[in-house]
Amino acid sequence: MSSAGYRKEIKALACYREGLQLLVNLMKDVSDLEKKKYLRSKIESYMGRAEKLKELIEEQKNLGKYHEQITIENNSTGHSYKSLFGRFLDEDVTSITVEDPYIRSFHQCQNFIRLCELAVKSCSNLKTITLLTSSDKSGKDQMQWLETIRENLLRFRINLNITFSSTLHDRQIKLSTGWTIKIGRGLDYFKAPENKLSVGVF
Repeated sequence: MSSAGYRKEIKALACYREGLQLLVNLMKDVSDLEKKKYLRSKIESYMGRAEKLKELIEEQKNLGKYHEQITIENNSTGHSYKSLFGRFLDEDVTSITVEDPYIRSFHQCQNFIRLCELAVKSCSNLKTITLLTSSDKSGKDQMQWLETIRENLLRFRINLNITFSSTLHDRQIKLSTGWTIKIGRGLDYFKAPENKLSVGVF
C-alpha cells in the first residue's frame, strides 16, 4: 500500500469514529422504537467497517510498510502539529513520549504546550506524557514553566514525567500505539513569537 493510500485509510477510520459518535448521541434522544432499531443497525454496520479498517492499518503498520516524509520549507505556513500528525492521535493512545533536547526557552515550552493541548483534545484515554529533554542550566525558568504545564495536565488526569539528559540527540515522538514520529528540528520548527504568551493554559 502506498503512503497516500495509507493516509486515506487512517483518515477514513477517523471519519467512521466521528460518525459513530454522532449516531450514538442521536440515538440517545430518539424514543421511537423503529428509528432506534434503524440507528442501531447503522451503528453496528459502521462499527464493523471501522474494525476492519483498524485491522488493516495494524497489519500494514506491523509489517513496517508505512513510511511518510514531509519537507517543510522556510517561511511556509499550514504546518500545525494537527495537520502533520494529528491523525495518529486518537482514543487508542494511552501514553506519549516526547524526546527533544530543546524544550528549554520560553517559545520552546510554548511549542510543547501546543502538542499537549492537541493530545488532550484528541486522545480521550491518555494517561501519561513523558518528556525527555536537556536541562537549561542558565536559570530556573525552564523548570518553572514545565511544572506549570504539569499542573495543568493534572486537571485532565494526565501525568507529565520529566527527565533530563545531557546526551540526547534524537528528536521524536513515540505513541503507545506503536507509531514513531521523527521530526528533524523537533517541535521547534515554528518561528519564535515576538511577544511572550501565558504558559500552561489549556
